[in-house]
Amino acid sequence: MDDRTRSCTWDVFCEHLASYAEDEDFILVVQDDIDLGPLNGLPKDKIFVSSPSDPNMILNAAGMALSGKRPWVAGRSSKMIARSYSQIRESLAIPSLPVRIAVADGGLSRGEDGASRTMTEDLSLMRGMPNMSVVVPSDSNSVKGITDAVRKANGPVYIRLGQTPVSQLDNDREGDFSLGGARLLREGTSVTVCTCGIMGHQALKAADILDQQGIDIEIVDCYSLKPFPEQTLLASVRRTGCCVVAEEHSYIGGLCSATAECLSGTYPVPVKFVAIEDRFVHSGAPEELREYFGLTWKEIVNAAAQAWALRRR
Repeated sequence: MDDRTRSCTWDVFCEHLASYAEDEDFILVVQDDIDLGPLNGLPKDKIFVSSPSDPNMILNAAGMALSGKRPWVAGRSSKMIARSYSQIRESLAIPSLPVRIAVADGGLSRGEDGASRTMTEDLSLMRGMPNMSVVVPSDSNSVKGITDAVRKANGPVYIRLGQTPVSQLDNDREGDFSLGGARLLREGTSVTVCTCGIMGHQALKAADILDQQGIDIEIVDCYSLKPFPEQTLLASVRRTGCCVVAEEHSYIGGLCSATAECLSGTYPVPVKFVAIEDRFVHSGAPEELREYFGLTWKEIVNAAAQAWALRRR
């Protein structure tokens, strides 16, 4: 993990997305209350600015897709997903239009805004929607690789980004980040640790502590929640015999559920979750909230030790 440079996934996304502006079918539909960084300089014919309260934002993107464009929609999860769910379902998912939805405030990265503006159930909502792909980048390389892959997708995609500065997890800038894939961050033989987003960084910290206890964890960055990388997960748990899932989301409907669904039907092993319980979060600084809700390396260490003791032999 390279701590020399830290950047939030939203900023990297904006910078990388700006390089697509010359594409003939590129158009950005965006809420006017978020910082677009390099995207602020887009030509006027490449950007459509909408009010955060505009219920027609998704409908506008759908209309552009039907006219031959491949729109990118950017905004805040609470205002776009919560308020426009029916439009996303009926106008994008049912006709399977090539519209990419990117949210800037995934997880607890805007925890100061409180429960009404902090969605910890967004992955569940989007993952449960037929035809919708769901991805969660964890660092700069994955943002760029996933954005390139999503650019070619022929159906709707939900991209969960954040505003917490994070380190680079690896130095492989040419890695494959296709939909349905996963990235092996660390090889191990004792416990499989599945992560997405910011929790991959916590898992790498936990690995150093667990090594001292003789527990060698394998860390899989499951950046693609849907389609899910079933074969990558199964190959790992067949070596380790147990699994820990860590995500900055409710344990219901997100990566925890995807992992349990995969393993329970194919290769049942002990699984422990490090995620937010079935509750709304209160306001606070992101790091304070992660500590409060148990989303740190310490909880991963405890969960891995428990799973290892119960592992399938």
